[in-house]
Amino acid sequence: MYEFDYTRPSSVADAAKARGDDSSYLAGGMTLLPTLKQRLARPDKLVDLSGLAELKGISVAGGTLTIGAMTCHADVANSADVKKAIPALAVLASGIGDPQVRNRGTIGGSIANADPSADYPAAVVALNATIHTNKRQLAGEQFFKGLFETALEPGEIVVKVSFPIPKRAGYCKFPNPASRYAVVGVMVADTASGVRVGVTGAGPCAFRAKDMEAALAKNFSADAIANVAMPAKGLNTDLHATAEYRAHLVGVMAKRAIAAALG
Repeated sequence: MYEFDYTRPSSVADAAKARGDDSSYLAGGMTLLPTLKQRLARPDKLVDLSGLAELKGISVAGGTLTIGAMTCHADVANSADVKKAIPALAVLASGIGDPQVRNRGTIGGSIANADPSADYPAAVVALNATIHTNKRQLAGEQFFKGLFETALEPGEIVVKVSFPIPKRAGYCKFPNPASRYAVVGVMVADTASGVRVGVTGAGPCAFRAKDMEAALAKNFSADAIANVAMPAKGLNTDLHATAEYRAHLVGVMAKRAIAAALG
């Protein structure tokens, strides 16, 4: 690693003040620390958010499940409140990485990093979540802008994520056998505002599969999307899968997510 200053603020306000022009916020560190070790980044300061109790916790009120940004994946996976309100979200969190990653990585760090193969973005998009920061609220569908790119401004901190509780939802992914990242992951949710399908792993960032949504709005079953093909154009191609293979996987994972939602 290169040299850097380190600070551990005691409040969100202090964290916002502590950040400089070339600083980085440290949440779970599952991506940032390996990046620093490989000398692929050189921040002048790390602002460690791990001491901020106000950013941790899970609550349910008024038909909404709210998760603090510094809540780790294991806590989401094991939460009785999450399992009751949105079981698919607990399933999603339980499949992230390995036990070490799940006990260190956080929901806020994951969505702020915006890895194209991360799991949470599919839920943020499908469940029509709201991202609360220290400055404003952002609609989940507008949060992810591209490869490792979000709508967050410099110095903006994710404080919590609120998920409207759906009527039913399911999540399924085809995991990379080594990293457990989603080669393709799909969440299907039957919400108060209609059926939403969030896809991660397939493109530069999470997106909605609107043709599938239209079909499922008429008939919420796997058969409804049997003839709905996902175009390969614009999807990712890498050493793990071609765009065409990912397009095929979107359909397969969507059908399995529907089956999970139907119980």
